[in-house]
Amino acid sequence: MASVRTRLAPSPTGDPHIGTLFQALFDYVYAKKHQGQFIVRIEDTDKTRQTKGAETAIFKALDWLGLTPDESPQHGGQHGPYRQSQRLKIYQQHAQQLVDNHHAYYCFCSSARLDKLRQSQQSTGQPPMYDQKCRSLDPQTAKQRAQKDSHVIRMKIPDKKTIIVPDVLRGKVSFDSQVLDDQVILKSDGFPTYHLAVVVDDHLMKITHMVRGEEWLSSAPKHILLYQYFNWQPPKLIHTPLLRNSDRSKLSKRHGHASVNWYLKQGYLKEAVINFLATRVWNHPQAKEVFNLQDLIKYFKFEAMHIQGPIADIDKLNWLNGQWIRKLPDKTILKRLTAFKPKDLSSAQLKLIWPLIKQRIEHLSQLKDLTEYFVKSPQPDTKLLLKESNLTPQKTADYLKQVSDVIKKTSPWSVKTLEADLHQLQEKSGLKPRPAFMTIRLAVTGRPATPPLFDTLQIIGKSEIIKRLTHVQTSLHQA
Repeated sequence: MASVRTRLAPSPTGDPHIGTLFQALFDYVYAKKHQGQFIVRIEDTDKTRQTKGAETAIFKALDWLGLTPDESPQHGGQHGPYRQSQRLKIYQQHAQQLVDNHHAYYCFCSSARLDKLRQSQQSTGQPPMYDQKCRSLDPQTAKQRAQKDSHVIRMKIPDKKTIIVPDVLRGKVSFDSQVLDDQVILKSDGFPTYHLAVVVDDHLMKITHMVRGEEWLSSAPKHILLYQYFNWQPPKLIHTPLLRNSDRSKLSKRHGHASVNWYLKQGYLKEAVINFLATRVWNHPQAKEVFNLQDLIKYFKFEAMHIQGPIADIDKLNWLNGQWIRKLPDKTILKRLTAFKPKDLSSAQLKLIWPLIKQRIEHLSQLKDLTEYFVKSPQPDTKLLLKESNLTPQKTADYLKQVSDVIKKTSPWSVKTLEADLHQLQEKSGLKPRPAFMTIRLAVTGRPATPPLFDTLQIIGKSEIIKRLTHVQTSLHQA
């Protein structure tokens, strides 16, 4: 059996789409499972849609997940060039070969004629298709005319033929050639269309398994025909389902969570994203919900992939990310948190705080919100404070003065001592535990929910607590 070779062929047209990584993951996993090669080829023939820096962003996204190509424009290889814009002569030669073998023909129709034809077809409810006007031209005359007149090259679609597309996930899918257009395969500027380029490149780069989204299934019969015209063996075809929103709509770039950059900015771990993408279409044979890339490589089979529209369920991703945050060593997570650490939070403080927030954090961008009250004095919400204390402003201020006096005398400064001293004050004041301790929590942190109160106080520190309590007392006196 030939070595497995898979490929990803993204277009550099903006921020990478999470669907690109979805495809790349299964390309990479299947190649590594069979000790094969994973290739990245850049489809950059549509110059009007390209954006500066997009190619670099694609490789950055792949590097983030650890899906390193064996061959690519950046990594080299024996089957390059790996940018389609550098392969134009190859496509032109193969298009000419199809013309010479009567599988394609020159088309001289103007844009104005094609527009008029399309409008006429649409007005009568017909699907817009080329009417094959130039297909009947004498080949020799057309060849001579092509030396001087602007033209494209179209492939010939056979009449009344059933074309079978063998798909690994869907079995044999039949298409009637009558509904297929005589597709342009080489444009007037000498650039290929996707249909010619993908077939030529996959063959010359020895791709054995072609993985792409199911939206390309309708184009597959044209590609099968091209393989037949060139007398080439097509690769295994795997048309994977598309990631969708919860309402089943296609996950497009207008949705924030379609962009890979969104996942990076939110602070999702690469382990969680890999885990999440895999579980959209595949179940671990041991029913594991949390598993790593190596597990996926070991057990994954395309035949086990389910093709119902997978939902990009962000709640599920948050859960998985939380699982990975608590699964990975603290040292690893603290290092990754560096990019999300507020400027006024020191690394030493973060190390102390981390055990308290570890169970609460779902993605790393939450770090600022979860640590802000440790390093920054909050603005007191006197209405909420009074609601929780169930006392008058004066009595609430008096209670907080007593708390401040206890804090001043607490020694040694430890969680155990703080807990004992403040419990003693609570009993002495005659307050029930909730109003007693919620009043302290709100006064010191400004939050109704924090990690354990006494651990939080111990990290904030004696002088800072007294400062905050004094500020709240002043506000209550003014209420």
